[in-house]
Amino acid sequence: MIRVLLADDQSLVRAGFRALLDAQPDIEVAAEAADGEEALRAVRELRPDVVLMDIRMPLLDGLAATRRLTDDEALSQVKVIMLTTFELDEYVFEAIRAGASGFLVKDTEPEELLRAVRAVVAGDALLSPGVTRRLIAEFAARSKEPAAADALSRLTEREREVMALVGIGLSNEEIAHRLVVSPLTAKTHVSRTMVKLGARDRAQLVVLAYESGLVRPGWLG
Repeated sequence: MIRVLLADDQSLVRAGFRALLDAQPDIEVAAEAADGEEALRAVRELRPDVVLMDIRMPLLDGLAATRRLTDDEALSQVKVIMLTTFELDEYVFEAIRAGASGFLVKDTEPEELLRAVRAVVAGDALLSPGVTRRLIAEFAARSKEPAAADALSRLTEREREVMALVGIGLSNEEIAHRLVVSPLTAKTHVSRTMVKLGARDRAQLVVLAYESGLVRPGWLG
């Protein structure tokens, strides 16, 4: 059973999400929160699998709450999906930087929301190809001198290659085609790379690819 925490300051929004999620045989709503502080307390107490976190909330906004959550090693298994009314690039960028595993607008289709919850629990990043491309472009635009790449010494040559392809926005299927391997093999390489680098998910792997200098601006193609 996938346990979800709903964090949104609008009770009507929470009620709508609860009705949808609780109707699923494999998902249950563990708790609700009306602000970021309340959300953090509930996460620490209940350890849900996924938090649906609104960006704009009183006392502590969703981005700040997500940073605190992802900075706590004891909560490393908790995934965050950021919610907002508008799909603004600056929100997408900051949400992923804060450690969120995905980003959704509130008027997304019900099936997409359910897919999102299941996807992040499975370890996938919830970013559509279009959002991924924009995210990468944003990193390219903001990129400065890369940080020290010591962490990359843990990777094999093939894992570095795979990480670079993740960094330019390729899916597992596209990586498999590029490297002439099976999608399962590509997925295995991505998973091992994430484990070695301590990346929470694929989205954070994109961040690390840029911050380490493995991928540089101008590589978007």
